[in-house]
Amino acid sequence: MGRTVPSYRQALETEIGRWDGFRKALRGKDIEAFDRMMNACKAYASAGGMATRTVLVEAMFMSILLSQQKELMEIRESLERLEKQLRET
Repeated sequence: MGRTVPSYRQALETEIGRWDGFRKALRGKDIEAFDRMMNACKAYASAGGMATRTVLVEAMFMSILLSQQKELMEIRESLERLEKQLRET
């Protein structure tokens, strides 16, 4: 007997595919930003699968937010290093 419920990764790919029309309407850097958000969803697919949320997009949004937060933290750390270097000179 096969699986009756798709895995999180399978459901995620289906959901991302449903956003294809939205993606096609974007231009330039917006497409790149959209793709990066969807890649964040894929990067955290294991965590999303463990979240056991009944609404798939909740885990997708959390993955995107986590990715954004990590990027903000990295930018802040880089800025602090640069400010420290400037104070030392």
